[in-house]
Amino acid sequence: MDDLEVFEQHRPHLHAVALRILGSAAEADDALQEAWIRASRAGLDGVENPGGWLTTIVSRVCLTLLDSQSRRREDDGHLPDMVVARVDEHAPDPEREALLADAVGSALTVVLDTLSPAERVAFVLHDLFGLPFDDVARVLDRSPDAVRQLASRARRRTRGSDPDTAGADRAVVDAFLAAARGGSFEDLLAVLDPGITLRADLGTGVLQVIHGARTVAESARAIGPTRALPEPVIVDGRVGVLVHAGGAPERIMRFTVREGRIAAIDVIAEPARVARLLGLRPAAG
Repeated sequence: MDDLEVFEQHRPHLHAVALRILGSAAEADDALQEAWIRASRAGLDGVENPGGWLTTIVSRVCLTLLDSQSRRREDDGHLPDMVVARVDEHAPDPEREALLADAVGSALTVVLDTLSPAERVAFVLHDLFGLPFDDVARVLDRSPDAVRQLASRARRRTRGSDPDTAGADRAVVDAFLAAARGGSFEDLLAVLDPGITLRADLGTGVLQVIHGARTVAESARAIGPTRALPEPVIVDGRVGVLVHAGGAPERIMRFTVREGRIAAIDVIAEPARVARLLGLRPAAG
C-alpha cells in the first residue's frame, strides 16, 4: 500500500479530528491538504503506527491554524457569534435543566472557540477522541502533566453550565451585577479573579480589552447594567445576561466563572447583532 492509499484509509478519522478542532469543514479540508503535503514529503516508510502519526501531523497543522485565527480575530476587533438561550426562571427545575442541557449541547462548538488553541487541541484529542496524554503531549510539545492541566481547564469550561454548578455561578454573577449597580468597589473586587479579562465588541471594528480586577472594577458602571434589571440567559452554555434599553435587547454578556470568581467577561453590544443572535427582527433605523 503506497503512502496515498494509507492516507486515504485514515482520511475519515483525520477529517473528524480536524473538524472538531477547527469547527469548519472548509478549514478541515485545508488542514488535511496541508497534512498530506507534509506526510508525503516525510514518507510513511518505517512508521509503525501510521494512524497515530498522521493524527499528530493533522493536529499540529490545526494548532497552527488556530493560532492564526486567534491573532486574526483580535486584529479584526471581533468576538465570535454567541449561542443564547433564554430561560424562564420560574419554570420547574426539570424543565430548566432540560433547556440547560440543550443549550450546552448546541453551544459546544462555540464554547470550544473560547478556549486557547492548546486547550482546544488537548480537549478534542483526549476527551473526544481518547488519545492518551502522552500522545497529546507530543502534538503540543509539552509534558503530559501540562497537557493534563490544559485538558482539565478546557473540560471545566465546556461544562461550565452543568446544572450542578450553574446555580453557584449565577450567584457570583448576580453579586457582580449588584455591586456594579451599587458602585461598591470592594464588593466588585471580591467576585473578580485578579487576572480577569473583559472583551467588548461594540461593532466598531476595534475590540476593547481590559485586563485585571481593579481595572474591570473601576469600569464596572460602564459595563454593568444600570437602567434595568438584566434578563438571565445561557450564553454558549455558560451564565450570561441580556441587557435591555428602551424595551429592546441591547447587550449580551457572557461570564466565565472559575473557583467562585469571574475570570472573563465577553460583551457583544451592537444592538442589530444582538437582535440577530436572538432571532429578532432589528428595529428599523
